[in-house]
Amino acid sequence: MTLAIDILLWLAVAALAFLAATRGRVLFNDGARDGVTEFIKLLPRIGIGVVGSGFVAEVLPKALIGPWLGPESGLLGVAIATLGGALTPGGPVVGFSIGAAALKSGAGAPQVIAYSTAWALYAVHRLLIWEVPMMPVRMVWLRAVVSLPLPFIAAAVAIALGRP
Repeated sequence: MTLAIDILLWLAVAALAFLAATRGRVLFNDGARDGVTEFIKLLPRIGIGVVGSGFVAEVLPKALIGPWLGPESGLLGVAIATLGGALTPGGPVVGFSIGAAALKSGAGAPQVIAYSTAWALYAVHRLLIWEVPMMPVRMVWLRAVVSLPLPFIAAAVAIALGRP
């Protein structure tokens, strides 16, 4: 399955490169240069995040993770995970590494799904640093409030579908 996803992603990149090339050599060269630059910048961060998540998983007290975020923690575990996701600063390397570490330490899949959903939708730092300065404050808070139930819905769907 992982190989299929990798192939699909590379096919998407090839299709985009082809489209850029048909629109002009300068566009293709600029896109390739920007893509390679971003890849070089991001690669060390991904490596640190993956290795770091292994250490975080070993350091996390499994005796605490199970009761509070384990599969049997229910709605309270989903609420704690949602709050944790909202309060987690950083980008995907941080957020997903913490989620992976929590899974390795005994957290339930619905709880980690709630964490990831909350982190993606309304991480407090992102609201304050990016959204509030760029958009009307009323719209930002309305979007955040409307998004509040989504981690709980995502966890409920995960429970209904079975363990992912």
